[in-house]
Amino acid sequence: MNTLELEKKLNLKCLTENNAEKEVSGCYISDLLSLAMGRVGEKNVWITVQTNVNIVAIAVLTEASCVVVPENIEVGADVIKKAKDEDVIIFSADDTAYELAVKIGALE
Repeated sequence: MNTLELEKKLNLKCLTENNAEKEVSGCYISDLLSLAMGRVGEKNVWITVQTNVNIVAIAVLTEASCVVVPENIEVGADVIKKAKDEDVIIFSADDTAYELAVKIGALE
């Protein structure tokens, strides 16, 4: 599965650009940035309520396929701009983190 398929199947809203069709493999949920930095796997979907610019750095460092911010939590324009500059895909979702993880697990 790739990020375009994920966006469509989970009805996600893309806050950046999703034209890279990055491969998706598994997901990780963490709001503690230092924990996420060591545990988000390459190609993972990272689900977090964090919305500061550090999520972009961690997504780049871990080679996550994308970041999903649940429950329609607002992501600032500065973070979106940085994500676009770094080719990081950020999605917004209506669902909770748990609901997203269950749905992603069912897709694999």
